[in-house]
Amino acid sequence: QVQLVESGGGLVQAGGSLRLSCAASGRTLSRYAMGWFRQAPGKEREFVARIRRDSVTYYEDSVKGRFTISRDNAKNTVYLQMNSLKPEDTAVYYCAASSSYSGSISQQAWDYWGQGTQVTVSS
Repeated sequence: QVQLVESGGGLVQAGGSLRLSCAASGRTLSRYAMGWFRQAPGKEREFVARIRRDSVTYYEDSVKGRFTISRDNAKNTVYLQMNSLKPEDTAVYYCAASSSYSGSISQQAWDYWGQGTQVTVSS
């Protein structure tokens, strides 16, 4: 079992930055691919970014060049650095862990989920 706890969300103006953290407990993070998803009001939850066990990263097109996912296996923590934030980035952001090597954009590939953290970007 893996427990995931997100933090770092909040209210920020358009153009600003936030760094989300996802702390894992129960199992060492190095055994998992890790990902971030988000769900905006009235919309389906969608893929944002993922990082393979070997730290190769993938991003959804709308966040490429603005968001960076990284992992610190020694701290059992995954991060999502979000720069140049836009109002359309407003959502609840979820951390997820997959026992597969690389994860997937499909939510079905992810075995564990955090409770989410709210990010609100004002215009």
